[in-house]
Amino acid sequence: MAIRVLVVDDQEMVRAGFSALLDAQPDLEVVGQAGDGAEAVELAAELCPDVILMDVRMPVMDGLAATRRILAAGPPEPRVIMLTTFDLDDYVYSALRAGASGFLLKHSTPDELAAAVRVVAAGDALLAPSVTRRLVEDFARVQPVVPITPVRLTPRETDVLRKVARGLSNRQIAAELVLAEQTVKSHVSNILTKLDLRDRAQAVVYAYEAGVVTPGPRH
Repeated sequence: MAIRVLVVDDQEMVRAGFSALLDAQPDLEVVGQAGDGAEAVELAAELCPDVILMDVRMPVMDGLAATRRILAAGPPEPRVIMLTTFDLDDYVYSALRAGASGFLLKHSTPDELAAAVRVVAAGDALLAPSVTRRLVEDFARVQPVVPITPVRLTPRETDVLRKVARGLSNRQIAAELVLAEQTVKSHVSNILTKLDLRDRAQAVVYAYEAGVVTPGPRH
């Protein structure tokens, strides 16, 4: 079955362009378009998309508020990709807290756009290293880190969580920890289950809030 996508942006040309690019992919289907957050909330409930491309700055209701409402409505919960002009926008931390699964630059290539939808639809997070660095900076500015030992995780799972929080892929984590990629995938799955987290994006937020990783040049 095709991955169902809802495109949300207050600029009609952006919506039309993204929709055309996604509809050209055999495994993707744009089921709707919305011009503001309030309309996005209504269409998400009506259309039940798998993935939502969500702009942040929109009239009536912004993308952060819309994301919170959509995900609070309960299952089935779509994956939300925040659309941004710059990868270091100020809302990174707030968007992850709202439940976003990743970020996408508006000037991304068609291949990057399609790949982003597939990545989050599969349950992975779309977090570039620059985004995770900004997340650390934002969190350090918002509140001090009070370390909390994740007692339910094994030492190896904690190591993997630290790598996830740095924005590393399963393949990169496997190389750094000298593990098979499938083993890393199993560890990530166990981490999400034990901590009752939806995806890798939530794991990143948890890691910083729990003090598993702390702000600084190395984590």
